[in-house]
Amino acid sequence: MRRCVLMEASILNSSDQLLASSDLEVRRGQRALISGLSFALEAGQMALIVGPNGSGKTSLLRVLAGLSPASKGSVSWGGTEVHRLAPEQRAQITYRGHLDGLKKDLTVEENLDFYASLGGEPLDFEALLVDLQLADLRHRQVRFLSAGQRRRTGLAALKVRRARLWILDEPMTNLDQSGRQLVADWIGSHLAEGGVAVVATHQAEELVASGTLMVEL
Repeated sequence: MRRCVLMEASILNSSDQLLASSDLEVRRGQRALISGLSFALEAGQMALIVGPNGSGKTSLLRVLAGLSPASKGSVSWGGTEVHRLAPEQRAQITYRGHLDGLKKDLTVEENLDFYASLGGEPLDFEALLVDLQLADLRHRQVRFLSAGQRRRTGLAALKVRRARLWILDEPMTNLDQSGRQLVADWIGSHLAEGGVAVVATHQAEELVASGTLMVEL
């Protein structure tokens, strides 16, 4: 069993905490992947989840997002356990996993329209599509995009959700250097605006910033 090593422990026990886990245990079948994990994040802070394949990074993210139950301990957002969040509270959390969460029969723009509607108001996607080199592909069905283009469309969907908590699983996969830098800049801006992020990554050095909590599995 691997235990987590927490850096910058001064983040713990803050009265202003937004995301918090307490004595968290995550299991896969009969095997405990993570045991005794406690941490808290305030506005403007991020946790980077690092570790080898199979160490439990994705399993942990799904528990933090309220998509899978913990075998022990608890996770709360804004003081409420994640499995008890009201719909308007749950809308503050967005999870982007290995799958891009896109409707393959819809175009790039139609997918973004759908995700923007979850925020309650329409958006102008033009600048976002240009930044992600998707402007010429806005009317193309997702099924006809390359892996990198699908990844960038999925990231655009993240951006238009306007959630307070970003939970991201390897967000830089299938991106070139410019794409990785754009994601790093987005995360930095999100934190500067009072957002919170939890990111599982093999590229931690590109994301480490002030207020970062490192969780090693």
